[in-house]
Amino acid sequence: MSYDLAVWDGDRPLDNHHAGSTYDELYERYLESDDVVVPPEPRITAYVQALVARYPDDERSVVWASPPVLDEASGPIVYLLMSYGKAEEVSEYAAALAHEHGLICFDPQGECLRS
Repeated sequence: MSYDLAVWDGDRPLDNHHAGSTYDELYERYLESDDVVVPPEPRITAYVQALVARYPDDERSVVWASPPVLDEASGPIVYLLMSYGKAEEVSEYAAALAHEHGLICFDPQGECLRS
């Protein structure tokens, strides 16, 4: 079982509804299709590197449900799959770090923005 967050580069949506629409569009365009591989944008790469500096994503990781984390990034978005046992701690840090990096953090399960 995992807890998931999406983090992307772009303008801050007006509300949770708009964030959900943006998430759906980005997910479909960049993450759902295996046909085209789009390298992560530099801001996303920098964010993921900062995140895994605190929570390493090696094979011994108990934090990430699907390491390596950078493999879940494409273009302006990264999809984070956290092990449920560490989800509260890691998601709080991931959301705060996204804010520091000027990125948007969205909880797809709760359909809400995280800050």
